[in-house]
Amino acid sequence: MDAILKGIEKITPFFEKLSRNKYMVAIKDGFMETMPIVIFSSLFLLVAYIPNIFGFYWSENMEAILTKPYNLSMGLLGLVMSITTAKHFTGALNREMPVDNQINATSVMFASLVGFMFLSVDFIEGGITNSYLGSTGLIAAFISTFIAGNIYKASIKRNLTIKMPKEVPPNISQAFKDIIPFGLSLLCFWIIDMIIRKFVGTSLAEAIIVLIQPLFSAADSWGGTALIYGAMAFFWFIGIHGPSIVNPAINAIAYINQANNIAAFQAGQHATAIVTPNTGEFIATLGGTGATFVVPFMFMWLAKSKQNKAVGRAAVVPTSFGVNEPILFGGPLILNPVFMIPFIVAPILNVWIFKFFVEVLGMNSMVAQMPWTTPGPIGAFISTGFAPLSLLMMAIIIAVDVLVYYPFFKVYDKQILEKEKEEEELLELEEEAEGIDENLLEKSKASEKITNVLVLCAGGGTSGLLANALNEGAEESGAKVHAAAGSYGSHHDILPKFDVVVLAPQVANYYEDIKQDTDRIGNKLVKTGGKEYIDLTRDPDGAVKFILSKMDE
Repeated sequence: MDAILKGIEKITPFFEKLSRNKYMVAIKDGFMETMPIVIFSSLFLLVAYIPNIFGFYWSENMEAILTKPYNLSMGLLGLVMSITTAKHFTGALNREMPVDNQINATSVMFASLVGFMFLSVDFIEGGITNSYLGSTGLIAAFISTFIAGNIYKASIKRNLTIKMPKEVPPNISQAFKDIIPFGLSLLCFWIIDMIIRKFVGTSLAEAIIVLIQPLFSAADSWGGTALIYGAMAFFWFIGIHGPSIVNPAINAIAYINQANNIAAFQAGQHATAIVTPNTGEFIATLGGTGATFVVPFMFMWLAKSKQNKAVGRAAVVPTSFGVNEPILFGGPLILNPVFMIPFIVAPILNVWIFKFFVEVLGMNSMVAQMPWTTPGPIGAFISTGFAPLSLLMMAIIIAVDVLVYYPFFKVYDKQILEKEKEEEELLELEEEAEGIDENLLEKSKASEKITNVLVLCAGGGTSGLLANALNEGAEESGAKVHAAAGSYGSHHDILPKFDVVVLAPQVANYYEDIKQDTDRIGNKLVKTGGKEYIDLTRDPDGAVKFILSKMDE
């Protein structure tokens, strides 16, 4: 086991660096901001087409009314992503720029949007085509973002801008400063568009789809699904947020597959594409990465160890809603060699069972997009268009996950049971530190200023656990502390409102990136370890004292 851990320690820094790559992070954060569009629009599809299962069909006019919100939201996903990705990519670029010579994010967003239109639309009589403004145009959106962003960075870094006299107001001066990089961006897109149309005869967005078409079959294959969801689990196991690495690489394919499934479902055909966003959330990562939905129940009901029973009780509710950090770090499962095999194997088996039900038994794949916090069995049932077979499928998946995890769980539970007799002395250590903590608490009560705390995690779920504990502890103790939860990537605009920023374990590898922002603003930045974080979420009073001690450093 020690050899396994040593091997993991050697490769972890490389993957941590990969997860912090500014291009991948910009894509991930850009997608995060589009979630309301993706989820809200799917609800209208359910209303429009689920009645077909029972033999009821809306009139063509009513169908057009019901699907209009979808067409004007998901149908513009690529266009929106060219804006949201540009916003976050510019933020990453600005960390590399001098504080007094920053890139104008709004201007980059406009340049990226115009570039996306160059690369994605064709002019027809009376307007333009919209075939590639949605999910099929995602890769073109990323290309336009990264080209525009790098042109702006190169231009501003080399002072290739129009400089105005000091007397000119800053807003007007900024507009002139952006003229040259904006013009160079458009010129670049214009040239790319002419070259592609000259030699290929289509827009870049259409050419890309044709070029990568084989990847769709490869991703949906038995080997492809194993690689995608096995890699996601592997990265999480070594302590790196797996979706942060894998999702940016497959999101374009996943959302195009989702659109293809929806088109087939609308036409009354069999929706067969496997790799979609909800496949990961409700099948491969049922209950969270590692397919951990069943694990807290096993800890809670089958463990002989008191510690494991307590971990199971604390983790069962959040894990049921896809927030599995309490069991990942509280177990722990990650970086625990005992659980390495089931943590990687269970997601692969889950998606293979799903693939069997879709391709062999004729069940529809995912045809609607539900929030990732929907309990997995319910989410799978709704996302497959209320397919009755999905209920049987989920029962089988849960049973298989129990069988996969059970022998490893028994080994681990025996280990913990043997150690519990030696851990009673830890309580004395906590009592020794109590006096210092109480002094800090009294200082906070006497203070007039409220300490505002922002807790960040990957998706906004785990951070809510600590934020709730902090607010509960502050209310009980009278400490002037107020906490809010957020997701990494959507935090940039609100950082100045907080005094302390706490990074949950799955985003702790972004510490150096966000420290550049917090140092500039003057916030206190704190990163936490896995067990430390989970312990804080269970101890409201201790969580408050932890924050106050960090403020006092």
